[in-house]
Amino acid sequence: MLQQVNGHNPDSDAQSGKSLREDLQEFLGREAPLHQLDDLTKVNPVTLETVLRCLQARYMADTFYTNAGCTLVALNPFKPVPQLYLPELMREYHAAPQPQKLKPHVFSVGEQTYRNVKSLIEPVNQSIVVSGESGAGKTWTSRCLMKFYAVVAASPTSWESHKIAERIEQRILNSNPVMEAFGNACTLRNNNSSRFGKFIQLQLNRAQQMTGAAVQTYLLEKTRVACQASSERNFHIFYQICKGASEDERLQWHLPKGAAFSWLPNPERNLEEDCFEVTREAMLHLGIDTPTQNNIFKVLAGLLHLGNIQFADSEDEAQPCQLMDNAKCSVRTSALLLQLPEDMLLETLRIRTIRAGRQQQVFRKPCSQTECDTRRDCVAKLVYARLFDWLVSVINSSICADPGSWTTFIGLLDVYGFESFPDNSLEQLCINYANEKLQQHFVAHYLRAQQEEYTVEGLEWSFVNYQDNQACLDLIEGSPISICALINEECRLNRPSSAAQLQTRIESALAGSLCLGHNKLSREPSFVVVHYAGPVRYHTAGLVEKNKDPVPPELTVLLQQSQDPLLMVLFPINPKEKIQEEPFGQSRAPVLTVVSKFKASLEQLLQVLHSTTPHYIRCIKPNSQGQAQTFLQEEVLSQLEACGLVETIHISAAGFPIRVSHQNFVERYDLLRRLRPRILSGPHSPYPAKECSEQSPHSEEATLQPLLQDILHTLPALTQAAATPGDSDEATPAPVHCGRTKVFMTDSMLEILEHGRAQVLEQCARCIQGSWRLYQHRKQQRQRRAAVLIQAAIRSWLARKHIERLHTAATTIKRAWQKWRIRMAFLASEELDGVEEHFSQAPCSSRSSPKPLIQTRLLGAIIRLWPLGLVLANAATGIQGFQRKLVVWACLQLPRDSPRSYTVQIAQQDQAGVTSIRALPQGSIKFHYRKSPLRYADICPEPSPYSVTGFNQILLEKHRLIHV
Repeated sequence: MLQQVNGHNPDSDAQSGKSLREDLQEFLGREAPLHQLDDLTKVNPVTLETVLRCLQARYMADTFYTNAGCTLVALNPFKPVPQLYLPELMREYHAAPQPQKLKPHVFSVGEQTYRNVKSLIEPVNQSIVVSGESGAGKTWTSRCLMKFYAVVAASPTSWESHKIAERIEQRILNSNPVMEAFGNACTLRNNNSSRFGKFIQLQLNRAQQMTGAAVQTYLLEKTRVACQASSERNFHIFYQICKGASEDERLQWHLPKGAAFSWLPNPERNLEEDCFEVTREAMLHLGIDTPTQNNIFKVLAGLLHLGNIQFADSEDEAQPCQLMDNAKCSVRTSALLLQLPEDMLLETLRIRTIRAGRQQQVFRKPCSQTECDTRRDCVAKLVYARLFDWLVSVINSSICADPGSWTTFIGLLDVYGFESFPDNSLEQLCINYANEKLQQHFVAHYLRAQQEEYTVEGLEWSFVNYQDNQACLDLIEGSPISICALINEECRLNRPSSAAQLQTRIESALAGSLCLGHNKLSREPSFVVVHYAGPVRYHTAGLVEKNKDPVPPELTVLLQQSQDPLLMVLFPINPKEKIQEEPFGQSRAPVLTVVSKFKASLEQLLQVLHSTTPHYIRCIKPNSQGQAQTFLQEEVLSQLEACGLVETIHISAAGFPIRVSHQNFVERYDLLRRLRPRILSGPHSPYPAKECSEQSPHSEEATLQPLLQDILHTLPALTQAAATPGDSDEATPAPVHCGRTKVFMTDSMLEILEHGRAQVLEQCARCIQGSWRLYQHRKQQRQRRAAVLIQAAIRSWLARKHIERLHTAATTIKRAWQKWRIRMAFLASEELDGVEEHFSQAPCSSRSSPKPLIQTRLLGAIIRLWPLGLVLANAATGIQGFQRKLVVWACLQLPRDSPRSYTVQIAQQDQAGVTSIRALPQGSIKFHYRKSPLRYADICPEPSPYSVTGFNQILLEKHRLIHV
């Protein structure tokens, strides 16, 4: 029963009648502020239910990262969120003075590790452990971290080193799609599940610039090549070559469209990971040229055709198994692609070689149908495993730096998550064993070390009960008897293993273990292991054979006969192998099993993790269907319990996350002694002597103790000053403890100390700033007076120059205008005089009679005003009546008879200008206004003596008008 809900204590009577769920609902009724809690240690009380509701509120608000003490919780959004991973956001976290003050993000963890390597006097290697179930987003998180480090750790100064850093960055990023294509597959829980573990080592030089990287892989699930569970798929690369190959490549690799392959289930599903071009481009950047790529894809196509070889039981055991229908074509195609002799391939698959006796006599025995299928699958697994290891070595040779060029590294551990399927075998046992070891590493490094450090320092601490999985590890790997030991023993006995017999041995030998369960309802031989994340049932059928991982020597000899360039590299003919065959056959040396190799590599990995400063990212899957905005409480609750997240929050919230050595504490906060009250500390001091648990015997510690006491006695005044006015009476000192070698405090106390230090620095800064500002003010006053004098002189000189230029320009314009006006007046008078002369000399018709005086004056007015008439005649609207007729007479030089004998018609168009004027036979005149598109088209080349000329010459079509 909860006693406190968000600081509110209900009445005992009302609380006794409520269940735990009702209390939680009351607490979660005020869910609005939950999505604003960036740290799960701030929820109150810290229980699985309250943490669950806080994560749900943040998930529904599209906030997918939350702190849990020193651990980052990452919820898989199951939808693209590009704004969360922009390069601008990376630079924001990298440039922030305190990245921890920003919102929780995977970039904040990356920046913290990078600054730890960069700031420490003796840099310590850093490691980030990304854990979670399959499909929780571990691969995506590791990919984002690699992009972040490639951006922030590649900032060289010279252009040459900049090019090198860009090449390294591109190769490191390109290693992801290649390894995901060859090592990831679609499972029931995840479309891009990593079927291998990898530890990526990002190498940094003394300047904290990325110089290279190295990749180490663990336990590739090579059985997936030949055996896929229902509704699951093979590795991504097989689907990429079948869907993305061109027509020529399909012909070359014998992959026609619509072809069916036994080892290629569910080809109709289209995933984002089926992008063939991305893989090819990444391989090209890693130094794998196009011919080598085509050779790799040809070998993979040969493995697909190898899977279509089906055998039928032979009636006679002395005869080899027969091929099924259409299998001969698959044998021929597979041998052609792998460049193996067809007869030798078929013979090796159907007949096994046995060496017996001291003379190592060779016997040939036909294999059964099951043995033929096993040998066929073994060839495919052997080729693919060697190919994957070769790709990893190529990637390392491309991105790895020289040992002397780097000093520190940041490790990214991305391992398979906890798995529990309907059919679990050796692969799931090894995967869950690795997760148990990583969980123990987390428990040992953080939870235990946290409490033990408080005990060593002499602090009073109420221990938190955490979930220890040592019993489960003893069951799996313990000595002398454990599950792994029993399986390895079955392999050494070299006898046919029975699934029921193995189950009986495990249950009888390990009956006293609490983590070994029993499933009496199961019809198949199996055993149950109660892991930290829940019970898992493992089938014993085929467990010993998978652990042996036998490779018949004749299969290796067969692949060594290949003429394919890639297979010749993967399977070289080593003379030492022939020398070692004889003693191997005679001796009873223990066989190196899959479990033994995996256990050795896992121990090596843990040694690397123990030598680094670890950081943890817990990936949580909101639902198993991969749907966005869907938060299933039951599934998330089981994951929170499995990863020990609540215990982490308990220790982080109730403990002291800030630990500073005495020397560093005094060096940083010695300024606070200026704020110490002038009252000597006595028995009534709020910080009694228990704050320092013991006086150190060392002289240095003895000199630091008085300084520590002086600083600690300033805390009551700082706490009271930091408290709000309403709570000043109830202000109590924040928890801080002085241990034997360190000072332990909470985040709130650190803020109070930093605030007090900032006040002291502010006082000192004010004195410095006051003197500096006074000096600057006086200096600016002198400079201002000098500037005013200089500006006044320059402005007056510029004003005079400007006025002079204006006067000069005005005089020039005035003179030019006067010259032009005089010239125009002269030309106008000359033209008008010439027109009068023409009119006076023109011969008169015999029919015309002497003109009266008024008509002569009218003619003179027309001649003088003809320019104005020309303008009016061109106007679309304007004068009408008699004045317009005068304009027409002046322009056309009509006979000086009575104007009543003629009718003038004017046809106006939209375009301005006069193209021609035609006189109609009936005596009417029609104007056509149109602008010619040609330059100088309006100028008459040969003017007649009777034409009217002026400033604007117009081409007129002249026709003699018939007198009506």
